[in-house]
Amino acid sequence: MGVWNFLRRVLGQPSSGTSVNGEAAKAVHAPVAIRTHGMAELASRLGLTIDELTQLDPQYHAFSIPKRRGGVRVINAPSAQLKMLQRRILRRLLGGLACHAAARGFEKGQSIVTNAQPHCGAKVLLKMDIREFFPATSAERVREYFRRIGWDKQAADLLTRLCTHRGGLPQGAPTSPRLSNLVNHGLDARLAGLAARLGCQYTRYADDLTFSLPADSREGIAALIRVTKRICEELGYRLHQDRKLQIRRRYERQQVTGLVVNDAVNLPRATRRWLRAVEHHIATGKQTTLTADQLLGWQSLRQMVQEQRPQASPEA
Repeated sequence: MGVWNFLRRVLGQPSSGTSVNGEAAKAVHAPVAIRTHGMAELASRLGLTIDELTQLDPQYHAFSIPKRRGGVRVINAPSAQLKMLQRRILRRLLGGLACHAAARGFEKGQSIVTNAQPHCGAKVLLKMDIREFFPATSAERVREYFRRIGWDKQAADLLTRLCTHRGGLPQGAPTSPRLSNLVNHGLDARLAGLAARLGCQYTRYADDLTFSLPADSREGIAALIRVTKRICEELGYRLHQDRKLQIRRRYERQQVTGLVVNDAVNLPRATRRWLRAVEHHIATGKQTTLTADQLLGWQSLRQMVQEQRPQASPEA
């Protein structure tokens, strides 16, 4: 159980940016690039004048939507003008930048399937959830990121003003998902390094952190949770410590981003059977509660799962 001794050593160290996976932790605080770009370059890339950029007043409309498991989620929708500019920032400034390979949400070529696949057949599945992920990704960290990739202070300040709201990333802005991955390269590097040291697999889909463990050790699992919590807290995040903290063993149903991973990635059996029953009802002229668009969405999800997993398992 040497790997768990490593966790105990980590937990015995004072909290610092290099307590786990030191090189990756240092990258979070990497020095600002020597060559920087200023306002003229920013305006040129975005196809606007400096005055047009600086005079834009970011406006948002807040509304709430119910969460699937209770509570509400606050959405801050940018104004039409701001949204258009954020989409331009996304395409022209952020689109070609690299995030960590463990980030599976909102990334080209990634999906809930590629997020689930590394965790197939795990002895223990550990899932943790970051509270208020987008708002907790602070404007200061966003500003530091823009400085680190080469924008001078004035340009970085303006980009931060255009992409953040009330001190964090607004849930509803087109730039927020991509920025959350780019800004958290250091977080993913540290957690992936920790997982690799322990022989585990790690992926992150937005606020969902997933580890799959090769051994079932209650002490080791508790230590891994504490180290992950510490790393997240160093970057301004808090983890849910209630029902969103899940530990699932092989004899239980293990799910990652809604997909079962005990053996091969698949939709839950009940969902597959329900979808077949709906299709049978339609084929035999019976009524269903799904609209045509809803049915197409479910069928597309099933097809995506079948196509993206390495080896499709037979329908049960």
